[in-house]
Amino acid sequence: MDFVPKKIFFTKGVGRHKEQLTSFEFALRDAGIEKFNLVTVSSIFPPETKVISKSEGLKCLKPGQIVFVVMSRQASNEPNRLVVSSVGAALPADTSTYGYLSEHHTYGQTEEKAGDYAEDLAAQMLASTLGLEFDPTAAWDEREEHFKLSGKIVKTTNITQSAVVDKEGNWTSVIAVAVLILETES
Repeated sequence: MDFVPKKIFFTKGVGRHKEQLTSFEFALRDAGIEKFNLVTVSSIFPPETKVISKSEGLKCLKPGQIVFVVMSRQASNEPNRLVVSSVGAALPADTSTYGYLSEHHTYGQTEEKAGDYAEDLAAQMLASTLGLEFDPTAAWDEREEHFKLSGKIVKTTNITQSAVVDKEGNWTSVIAVAVLILETES
């Protein structure tokens, strides 16, 4: 069996409960991926992989199936604390080569800032493998423009989830996930 995924989809979720594990389970449910045995992997976006919708991706999977994911997760039970998780992606123009996925999880950042940061991380990793020179101190918008003008990086994107812990201090979990789909023969 070829273990190189051919499809990928992105999803996110929030869960709240008095128990941390249950809040994580509820975040998985919110994301639609609670019924799979998830295995986290490192951050390579495989060559020749097609990005599909979450609904299309879920149709490819069966309950109990082992599914590979790149997951960012964060949790807290500190009242009023902002938690955020993001997965960024940077895709090369040459689809026969690999891209990068990055995980970023933190406290207190807006979804936009966390998403930009995750995209930036993925783009920097891809740029370094492609031999692109860049100024790491430049703003993300400048680096993004430089990367895309090079013609070697065609797209960056992210999926980000944030939530504020309720005033009662129930556990709040947030996840952002890239789900990798292996095509198997029936």
